[in-house]
Amino acid sequence: MTQDSENLNRKQLGRRISIGVVVAAIVALLLVTLDTERNPRTDDASVRANFIEIAPEVSGRLAQLPVKDNAYVKQGELLFVIDPRDYEYALRQALSDQENLEQRIIDTKRKIAAQNSAVDAATAAVHNSTTAIRTAGSGVDLAKATVLRAQAAANAAEAQLKYATNDLHRIEPLLQKQYVTVDQVDQANTAVRVARGSYDAALAALSEVQAQETQAVLRQQEADDQASETRAKLGQSIHIIDTLDILESQRPGLAAKVDRARLDLERCRVVAPFDAYVTNMNISEGAYARPGSPMFTLIDTRKWWVVANYREGKVKNIRIGSPVDVYLMGHPERKFTGLVESIGYGVFPEDGSVVAGLPNIERTLNWVHLSSRFPVRIRVQNPDPDLFRVGATAVTVVR
Repeated sequence: MTQDSENLNRKQLGRRISIGVVVAAIVALLLVTLDTERNPRTDDASVRANFIEIAPEVSGRLAQLPVKDNAYVKQGELLFVIDPRDYEYALRQALSDQENLEQRIIDTKRKIAAQNSAVDAATAAVHNSTTAIRTAGSGVDLAKATVLRAQAAANAAEAQLKYATNDLHRIEPLLQKQYVTVDQVDQANTAVRVARGSYDAALAALSEVQAQETQAVLRQQEADDQASETRAKLGQSIHIIDTLDILESQRPGLAAKVDRARLDLERCRVVAPFDAYVTNMNISEGAYARPGSPMFTLIDTRKWWVVANYREGKVKNIRIGSPVDVYLMGHPERKFTGLVESIGYGVFPEDGSVVAGLPNIERTLNWVHLSSRFPVRIRVQNPDPDLFRVGATAVTVVR
């Protein structure tokens, strides 16, 4: 009986131990579940950093390429140099054009300084020429009137001469028949001589006033020519001032060309904009660089993140600013600290209703309906650039 009792006690003890183990396992599972709920974790995470593609902004042959693939470069360190000779020539040409314009402006200003008095003199001369034209026109009109009067006097003298001559020719035959006296014939001869003298004097006066008319016309023509010349000088002086305005309006355009040529020359030499790693380099010196064509990539080592994809049921326990333990799969012995920087609000839907524009986080089992995962962006506080690599697998635990 004693042995049976011992066996029974042993069975009961074993049964109790089994129950205790099961209960402990259940409690441990509950604790782990509770800890997991309070401190969400995932190994579906990867290391990220900002990166930029380095592309030239000017074209040309690569003269220097001192960096190597996967090398570390400091901010301001030379990345590459494009042959600058064409751009040096363009800058010299632009500076020469700018200097030439400035010299032309200086010369024009000197001419304007000399032409300022010329403009005033030309304006006064135009006024005087206009007055002279009016005076000459009045002289021409007066000369024409005088010519008309002289022409009338000459016509009258000619008529008187004809009358005296006819009278003499009429009475001369009558002298032989003694119908007239010698004294009457002498009077007729005297009348003819007087009429001829008057006629000659009228012709002389007519010639004189005609000459005066010609001179008046010439003076008027001279006044017209002088007025045209002074107007031309005035117009030339004003044109020089207009030319200065045109030349000065060209200054901004040439200054822009100089700035563009200087900028293109500066762009021949490219330096690192920040501390970074060089990657994806497949180019050598002597290659022809084209604007906008990437030559390699720079990974920014100043800031590192881990993007962890958490199930949608865990996202509710994650807050922006929450501390995070970060472990790298390649160096699990090192713990890094981070802070939740942002939580994603959209992923690529499973039904494909959205083509692009959202993170595409694949689900591991296509034949089982799995919960979606949303990216949580974690800023690493103490990254080690020697260990962190873009795309490396990480494990994160949100505290």
